[in-house]
Amino acid sequence: MIRLPRLYAILDSRCFTGTETLVSAAEELSRAGVLLIQYRNKSGDAAAMFRQAREMREKLLYTKDATAPRLIMNDRVDLCLAAGYDGVHVGQEDLSAEAARKIVGPDRWLGVSTHNPEQVAKADQTSATYIAIGPVFGTFSKANPDPVVGLDGVRQARGLTRKPLVAIGGLTRQNCLSVIEAGADSVAVISDLLRDPTKSAEEFLRILG
Repeated sequence: MIRLPRLYAILDSRCFTGTETLVSAAEELSRAGVLLIQYRNKSGDAAAMFRQAREMREKLLYTKDATAPRLIMNDRVDLCLAAGYDGVHVGQEDLSAEAARKIVGPDRWLGVSTHNPEQVAKADQTSATYIAIGPVFGTFSKANPDPVVGLDGVRQARGLTRKPLVAIGGLTRQNCLSVIEAGADSVAVISDLLRDPTKSAEEFLRILG
């Protein structure tokens, strides 16, 4: 069983003005010590997504004074392979975990989003590498977010699986430690890493220990 880094950074293309600013943020996070980054792009433009994903990978492989972080592709199993990413993360409305596993093979990481105990229990029976539970708190990163599960939802999820557990949704430097105490192994963060990624990431890593 893998050991997840405490901080799981998610870079959503909608939060950036273009590829240059997106990749620059990824480089800053890497230099700050972030070891796990997910690339999220809901535009549907496969060619543009591939270009961004590939450039991010190439830049991070050669970031000075930093260990290259593991890169996860959101949703798109095909682009995970094409861009040479280390894993893919699928949601409840995406390709099933087992279908995704058949495509990416046994060695890449596979994450599955869940939003209630039933989904957690189902994901636990798959070959998923880790399970994400959320939204834990209110979030603005999705247009139509699922109902908030709160810290009790994290505790419930922890009791249903021994797989590594990622808490997601509204996570900040102020509340991140509470989800670790509730049983999560890692916290996925989007918004609270946008302003000054280096400083924000360093503070998260200090808090999470």
